[in-house]
Amino acid sequence: MKKVFLLLLLGLGLFMLSKFGFSQKTNSSKIIKEQATNPIGKKDQVIYFAGGCFWGTEHFFKQVRGVIATEVGYANGHLKNPSYEQVSTGKTGFAETVKVTYDPEAVDLKLLVDLFLKTIDPTSINKQGNDIGTQYRTGIYYTNDSAIPVIKESLAEMAKKYPAKIVVELEPLQNYYDAEAYHQKYLDKNPGGYCHIDPELFEMARKTNPSTAKATDVSPTFKKKDQSTLKKELTALQYDVTQNQATERAFDNAYNDEFRDGIYVDITTGEPLFVSTDKFESGCGWPSFSKPINPKLVEELADNSHGMRRTEVRSKTGDAHLGHVFDDSPADKGGLRYCINSASLQFVPKEEMKAKGYEKYLPLLAKK
Repeated sequence: MKKVFLLLLLGLGLFMLSKFGFSQKTNSSKIIKEQATNPIGKKDQVIYFAGGCFWGTEHFFKQVRGVIATEVGYANGHLKNPSYEQVSTGKTGFAETVKVTYDPEAVDLKLLVDLFLKTIDPTSINKQGNDIGTQYRTGIYYTNDSAIPVIKESLAEMAKKYPAKIVVELEPLQNYYDAEAYHQKYLDKNPGGYCHIDPELFEMARKTNPSTAKATDVSPTFKKKDQSTLKKELTALQYDVTQNQATERAFDNAYNDEFRDGIYVDITTGEPLFVSTDKFESGCGWPSFSKPINPKLVEELADNSHGMRRTEVRSKTGDAHLGHVFDDSPADKGGLRYCINSASLQFVPKEEMKAKGYEKYLPLLAKK
């Protein structure tokens, strides 16, 4: 069933290859390699779940409050940089796997494991839903031994509910490679796409770990807008860049030469993402920043499109494509260059920040 959908994607993939993208060549493999095992923030943790087709498993976990990022890939096989076509033969040893980065202060590992076990048949070997093959086996792969007793506890509880043997693998992560770009966030891009997980479980995942914030707590709220609203509010270029991962022209864009004091906000939500004190001239033709205001405001995903291995940057709240991050920035700026489309941003000058509700960000401009 899944392969039928992938055939349809081939045509789409050929079209996407013809689209213009950031063309700088950089040694971003170092970033991607580190992201395979390292969390986004200092306190964040990572766990890997193999639950059959990774499209549904990824979409399931991104519903859970406390999950910072999700990524699909291939784990614990015996090839380097495997392709989907190789993994789909069932002869590589790899399992379709979802890398889950989470904030342990917002959601604990025990809950994530328990939720995962609700999405699979833990007694089925090499088969989940309509998908059959060793690549669809179930497993939980860890990078820290402290996770072992937590996972074993959940598996023991599950074993009491089934007369048949539980066959979910519990193993250390041996290796992991991010999957091709068209697999990432597949069900977001294809809402009617194939999924072996009951849609009711997505709603359950959203409600399982509710926020403990009080209704009286007041804080700025930025929300993702629906597609119809975005089409009305954005220009054609802004919509194409943020929603379809297009790329504006180098040097011919709004903010490449903008160096006034102020902040840069997500054009789709108004949420502040970058500040002028972190902007620098890189010569690439697009606005360049050494870092976002807060790492948790953006999501970094593997991007293998256009024959390159890059790291895409998206806004966390708005889920808007922003650009890419490269590891070719000067050391005194931190080593990273966030190369961002002007069309994804709106610049708010310092003198307008208070009037537009961004007063609390003014102290950031004093950091020289």
